[in-house]
Amino acid sequence: MVAVVGVATIAFRAVGPVALGGSSLPPRLLAVVELLAPSLLAALVVTQVFASEQKLVLDARAAGLAAAAVALLLKAPILVVIVAAAVATATVRAV
Repeated sequence: MVAVVGVATIAFRAVGPVALGGSSLPPRLLAVVELLAPSLLAALVVTQVFASEQKLVLDARAAGLAAAAVALLLKAPILVVIVAAAVATATVRAV
């Protein structure tokens, strides 16, 4: 299964340059493509934090996300952001 996914990934990545034939994307389309990865990551984070099966939940994970957001706003190093999120989540779960 892993090999199939690997081959599919390589094939999918190869389609772009072959389809474009060496030319670059128009600037407007390139701007949209550059926003795809952050938006998909944000959607994944939101669904993992606020969803449980078919329900919307607000639990310790939300506190961890909030702590991480505050640390990021304060321009903390990524290790500090991760530790802040973990401590906040653990604190809420302990209470």
